[in-house]
Amino acid sequence: MTTTTASAADSAPASADELLLPVPDEDGAPFWEYAARGELRVQACTACGRLRFPPRPCCPHCQSFDSEWRLMSGRGRIWSYVRPHPPLLPAYAAQAPYNVILVELADAPRIRLAGNLVTSADAPLDSVDPARLRIGARVQVVFTQVRGMSVPRWVLEKQ
Repeated sequence: MTTTTASAADSAPASADELLLPVPDEDGAPFWEYAARGELRVQACTACGRLRFPPRPCCPHCQSFDSEWRLMSGRGRIWSYVRPHPPLLPAYAAQAPYNVILVELADAPRIRLAGNLVTSADAPLDSVDPARLRIGARVQVVFTQVRGMSVPRWVLEKQ
């Protein structure tokens, strides 16, 4: 699974329409298909049962090519985070500083997904007070539409 900027016009000023979008590959395509349905799923080996992310054709543990996609609860905790100053890409300048978090899934502690902590699915990337960012904070996945693609983001779990 790779990402790319959505616009190829390098000379034009950056806009919100140029945010990074996923470019699904053959192995990762099911992840994005499930995300479009509002489901967070992780690839699992059907031979040994181990979960793996990022998706790949062969199990790194038993070398089986048989896999399935298991539904996750969507809950996790912040394992790490950064706040880029200034933004790493021009298209993100209007929302800087924003956060990028690494979430360890509650259902699969060895699986970690990158994303952003926001106040709601469609909130801007800078919507969370930086004082609320902390390692171990419990989060829940939400999905937002970015030019026709469903992208996972994270909100703090209500306690």
